[in-house]
Amino acid sequence: MFKRLSGIFGHDIGLDLGTSNVVVYVKGKGIFIDEPSVVSYRQGPKGKREVIAIGRRAKSMMGKTPAGIETVRPLQHGVIADFEATEAMVWHFIRTANGGRRFLAHPKVVACVPACGTEVERRAVVDAALAAGAREAYVVEEPVAAAIGAGLPINEPRGNMVVDIGGGTSEVAVLSLGGIVVSDSVRMAGDDIDEAIVSLLRQEKKLYIGNITAEEIKVQIGSAYPLDEELEMEVKGRDLTNGLPRAVRITSGEVREALEPILLRIEEKIRETLERTQPELARDIVEHGIVLSGGGSLLRELPRRLSTNLEIPVILAEQPLYSVAIGLGRILERLEFMKRALVSVEGENA
Repeated sequence: MFKRLSGIFGHDIGLDLGTSNVVVYVKGKGIFIDEPSVVSYRQGPKGKREVIAIGRRAKSMMGKTPAGIETVRPLQHGVIADFEATEAMVWHFIRTANGGRRFLAHPKVVACVPACGTEVERRAVVDAALAAGAREAYVVEEPVAAAIGAGLPINEPRGNMVVDIGGGTSEVAVLSLGGIVVSDSVRMAGDDIDEAIVSLLRQEKKLYIGNITAEEIKVQIGSAYPLDEELEMEVKGRDLTNGLPRAVRITSGEVREALEPILLRIEEKIRETLERTQPELARDIVEHGIVLSGGGSLLRELPRRLSTNLEIPVILAEQPLYSVAIGLGRILERLEFMKRALVSVEGENA
């Protein structure tokens, strides 16, 4: 009862719980928070965790913490791997989104889950939101939210294809008449690209770098297709032969070669999904194209590569990083109408 009454003081929230980032949409305000999905903590008395930092501040600590402090990413491949850290992170962002109010903010929360996720994984997201103070929690499949956020007419009798490339998972889905007709996913995405760059430097240059440096390389010179003018940059790390700091130069061509197995796997997953798509829907996709969303879709020339190899138009969503969060916001605006498409659970004390 208290949560129902106190809910009037809180803004309803859309949570894009990504492996790399959490994006929070606040009803009536729009995109309100975009922070890394990272939590830093130390073990307190009796093994109880004491959270030190969450989000951007916690990410800045990665690889730099002293003994006794651990920095974790509580979501792996789009699902909860560390429930306690996820609960602390969600609680923090709910409180921040509602102006720091702790006791009088119990919003309705809509969060995204992978389309191919299990019922247990979906329940974990709902439970984390309820434990963090939500009075009601709902989940929506991520490709549905991404398609809505990208402005696709998914309620029409028309085939719409969306490829959402996040930090831990790439999801491919064909939607029509408000739901997913065919979907698939591969646990290869932005984080795997970072790991491939780390491996490239270790094997070819005998240089050890961290994932944050790898992400910088991906952003600055990474590409999925040959560039008109290839790029290069200086990379600093630890020499694996003598343990001393060293700098090397690396080119966009070298990076692209390292990324090829990952990009090829994502491309194959799109092909497999298209092969399972009904002919009438496939015709619509050929006519209107495939829409890319998610942070991984920002890799240089990825639409060009996919369009060339698949012989289908490939379009980058207007705001690929925020397509899912915007979609969650549009669902919040019509929550009563959309409830039939969502999985809902209310707290015991709601």
